[in-house]
Amino acid sequence: VQLVESGGGLVQPGGSLRLSCAASGFTISSYFMTWYRQAPGKERELVAGFTSTSGRATYADSVKGRFTISRDNVKSTVYLQMDSLKPEDTAVYYCRASVGRFDYWGKGTQVTVSS
Repeated sequence: VQLVESGGGLVQPGGSLRLSCAASGFTISSYFMTWYRQAPGKERELVAGFTSTSGRATYADSVKGRFTISRDNVKSTVYLQMDSLKPEDTAVYYCRASVGRFDYWGKGTQVTVSS
C-alpha cells in the first residue's frame, strides 16, 4: 500500500495549485480519502475529504469555496484543487486513506504561499 503526493511548490498569494495523491495497493473507492495539512508549530488539521465512499465531500471552514477535492477511481488518484491561495495555507499537505482499522498516510508535499 502506498500513497504518493505531488504538485506542491511555491506560489504567490491568489494563485492556484493542484495536488495529486496517487494510490497503489488498494481500491480508493472503498476508502475514505482525505487531505490534511500541517503548518510549522501547528497540529495537523483536516482540509478536505470524502465522508463516504459515495463521494460526498467535506471541507474545513478555512478553505470552503477555495479548495475542491476530487478523485479518479480509474487512475486511483485523489486531487486537491487549491485556488485563491493565502499565506496561511502554507503547510505540508498529506493524503490519507482510511477505513475500519486500516489507516494509510503519504509522506506529504510542501505548499508555500508567498510573494
